[in-house]
Amino acid sequence: QVRLVESGGGSVQAGDSLRVSCAASGDTFSNYAMGWFRQAPGKEREFVAAIGWSGTNTRYADSVKGRFSISRDDAKNTVYLQMNSLKPEDTAVYYCATDRHNSWYPSTLTYEYDYWGQGTQVTVSS
Repeated sequence: QVRLVESGGGSVQAGDSLRVSCAASGDTFSNYAMGWFRQAPGKEREFVAAIGWSGTNTRYADSVKGRFSISRDDAKNTVYLQMNSLKPEDTAVYYCATDRHNSWYPSTLTYEYDYWGQGTQVTVSS
């Protein structure tokens, strides 16, 4: 059983930066790939970024490439999403999740992720 708790969301202006965190507990965090997803009102949950267990492999949605950066600190059992040059269309609830089946090269598919956090709201105003 893995418990994930996101934090760091908030309300910012377009062009600002924000870092959200996801703290894991309950199992060996360092064995898993981790991903960030987001869901805006009335839309389906979508992939944002993911990082493999070693930190070597990362993947990003085209919409955030060059602006967002995912990282992990296994000593703290935490994965981060640094978001720069935020846009109003980045407004959503951001979720972290574990991908225990593709630990080396993480998936971008929602259904391949098993444990999920409760989400943290990010609101970007123009």
